[in-house]
Amino acid sequence: MTAHIATAARVRTGGPKDDGPKVLEHVMGWTLVVVLAMFVVQLGLL
Repeated sequence: MTAHIATAARVRTGGPKDDGPKVLEHVMGWTLVVVLAMFVVQLGLL
């Protein structure tokens, strides 16, 4: 019983949060992909 109480009383100390702006992450990720593709085409690697 004491292990359950100790686990329940634990305080969050930060770290990654699940409630971030997911749309912004997707937009920035796809922007990075497009920019990298433009560089690859400009350099003639494709």
